[in-house]
Amino acid sequence: MDRTIADLRKDYTLQDLHEDGVDPNPFIQFQTWFTQATTAQLPEPNAMSLATCTPDGKPSARMVLLKDFDQRGFVLFTNYNSHKGQELTINPHAALVFWWAELERQVRIVGTVEKIAPEESDKYFNMRPPNNRLGAWASNQSQVIASREVLEQQLQQLQREYENQEVPRPPHWGGFRVIPKEIEFWQGRPSRLHDRLLYTKLDHGSWKIERLSP
Repeated sequence: MDRTIADLRKDYTLQDLHEDGVDPNPFIQFQTWFTQATTAQLPEPNAMSLATCTPDGKPSARMVLLKDFDQRGFVLFTNYNSHKGQELTINPHAALVFWWAELERQVRIVGTVEKIAPEESDKYFNMRPPNNRLGAWASNQSQVIASREVLEQQLQQLQREYENQEVPRPPHWGGFRVIPKEIEFWQGRPSRLHDRLLYTKLDHGSWKIERLSP
């Protein structure tokens, strides 16, 4: 008998998550989990779901890549004119979700958004492979195009134009930083009784840790 979607389930048994075993600083705790995800050689451990919303409440989500994080927040890069770029600019709030299935872990981040300094965007852009830099010029991200060939022709034209030259960062391309107000660490547990620890930022800058019911 074929299994249905309703039949798909897995019991999580690898690890647990206790208040006395986490760092009081969620960024340090995230660094610990992120290092464990990279050490485990998970595919693209920096992949994350980015949820945005229009001013009238229409949500959207997509997978993007984390490119930096520190005590200020979590950084991603995009075309500022793309759908997500416009939504983040007009309504500067976002949610991120990391899902590391092999470790039975999830991290959920909710916060406000700001554009990073142009110098920071320049630094990252200049680290990208040459064709990736050209691709940022070739693509009018999220806009309708006639065919794949149009995109490839634009890239070829830019390759000729910038042959033996440095490729500057487009003014419409750069980074956003998600500044977290909440960070939740989720560890899968048996019988769907998962461990959930929520860090909430307080007015004076410290973090409160609370356990959530699964």
